[in-house]
Amino acid sequence: MAIPPKQYVSMFRFSKGALTGIGKTYLAAFDSREYQRILFVAHREEILKQAEKSFKNVRPMSERGFFIGTQKETDKDIIFASVQSLGKNDSLKLFQPDYFDYIIVDEFHHAVAQNYQNIINYFQPRFLLGLTATPERLDSKDVLAICDYNLVYEAPLKKAINQGWLVPFRYYAIFDETVNYETIDYRNGKYQTTQLEEALSIHKRADLIFSHYKKYRSTRAMGFCMSKHHAEFMADYFVKHGVSACAVYSGDEGVHNTAREKALSKLVKGEINVIFSVDMFNEGLDIASLDMVMMLRPTESPTIFLQQLGRGLRLYKDKHYLNVLDFIGNYKKANFSPYLMTGASKSQFKKASDVIKEDALLPEDCIMDFDFRLIDLFEKMDRSSIKIEKLLVEEYERIKAELGHRPSRTELFTYMDETIYLNIKSKAKINPFKNYLNFLKNQNDLSDEEIAWLDTPAANFINMIEKTPMSKTYKLPTILAFIKNGRLELKINDDDLYESFKDFYSHGSNAVDLLRDKNSQTFKEWGKAEYVKLARKNPVHFLCQSESEIFSSDEEFMYLTNSLAPYQENLLFIQHIKDAIELRKQEFYKNRLEKLESK
Repeated sequence: MAIPPKQYVSMFRFSKGALTGIGKTYLAAFDSREYQRILFVAHREEILKQAEKSFKNVRPMSERGFFIGTQKETDKDIIFASVQSLGKNDSLKLFQPDYFDYIIVDEFHHAVAQNYQNIINYFQPRFLLGLTATPERLDSKDVLAICDYNLVYEAPLKKAINQGWLVPFRYYAIFDETVNYETIDYRNGKYQTTQLEEALSIHKRADLIFSHYKKYRSTRAMGFCMSKHHAEFMADYFVKHGVSACAVYSGDEGVHNTAREKALSKLVKGEINVIFSVDMFNEGLDIASLDMVMMLRPTESPTIFLQQLGRGLRLYKDKHYLNVLDFIGNYKKANFSPYLMTGASKSQFKKASDVIKEDALLPEDCIMDFDFRLIDLFEKMDRSSIKIEKLLVEEYERIKAELGHRPSRTELFTYMDETIYLNIKSKAKINPFKNYLNFLKNQNDLSDEEIAWLDTPAANFINMIEKTPMSKTYKLPTILAFIKNGRLELKINDDDLYESFKDFYSHGSNAVDLLRDKNSQTFKEWGKAEYVKLARKNPVHFLCQSESEIFSSDEEFMYLTNSLAPYQENLLFIQHIKDAIELRKQEFYKNRLEKLESK
């Protein structure tokens, strides 16, 4: 299998079990001498050691080293680095930005975090590959946006099970009326921790969980809890009821708390039957012998839910399927589970109850069993949906609180919940991305300077960028050509257009438009004449025609209206321009991917 083009930032999307099949095909590509230096990045030492063993089989003659803690090897052919060690500025400076030919980032759904961003933004490899089993948004952070919605390969849960890479599941959705989530405070997309912990750690709920656990002949189970106290409570309850169990979480307090490696060893050997975990087994380690997982916390993140499900789907001798017990109450997002188990989307099915009825959505040999009371709950939730305008404002406030500052257009787009985005996407009147200044005005979140821009050429120019039609990306480098050295120029020449287009399309993701058109497939060999011809024929012509109050041109120059002269050196204004352009670029990538997936 040939490696995709140089500088093509991509994402390799698959269910983890596929690493033994499809993953090996990609690892085999590393036999090529074309990529001499390779960096493998992960956040856990166990993942790095597993990866080193795989690469040893494929590239036995290559020197391999680790960049973890105090062990900082910098002169090996293949380096396995922890994101915590490499993501620091002092560590990055030990390497030249172009030192690595090929960079692989495992568990790529973490790539929105700062240390990952430091690594991704610092290095300039010929190829960057992201690996993840859960590309869905982590707390609404759009991971796909980081790689400009480029996919190399995708094997979702259904395909992985149908191909025999993972075992089938028996999913039992159990109605849990022991907790009334409406009495628990909910802020910025999360339940208040202390209140939720107390509500979940009660004997009535433990009775419900234990009674369902005993229905199945489980020998190795894992229960996912929301806090240390909750995990301790559940482990203590099971032990007192005759089932050997322990809790695993960070720290060393608690009677039942056991070190992760020790607990895992005991579970594999059959010395204990259940581990109650708090985010310690979500990813990174294969626990193939698990025959049951219990979801004991409200589903707030699709990524975490699928990670936890994935702990039990690994192939294992004499293991024919995994039992999944999900205890669902009237919490927000309770109706996510049908979508997560089937891979359906909100754009396909507006109601969770409709997803449940579609048996064809399930992978082969899988079962999904919902308590009838849950179906009633889901239908009630669908009927009582909050107006999208209110949801949008709540989402804006959530993202603002999470970031600690007013989100830019691009940040709001990247972190916005997918369901909300799909709802506002085609509604121009409420879509904040069609006029972000006006949206911020309605939230009382404009500065005095920005308020002064309203109904002026400055606001009109920004709004033009937000709304101008785009079938390709050509308008973006045209507008960017007017920004030079942090200043907005009022006229540009062919040299400016050439430099802007050449820079913009030197990035593989942007180059897709040129690669798909037979007239521009040879763009890498182009000089000034070819780029200027493209710019003049397409975006310059159409911008001057459709936005004639802002743009004009002659044979030598392209002009901006003189009414923008007062804002030429306004850094905040230029920041808004760049943000609007970046937002349009990310939206374009997302729409491009959706069109490809719909074919």
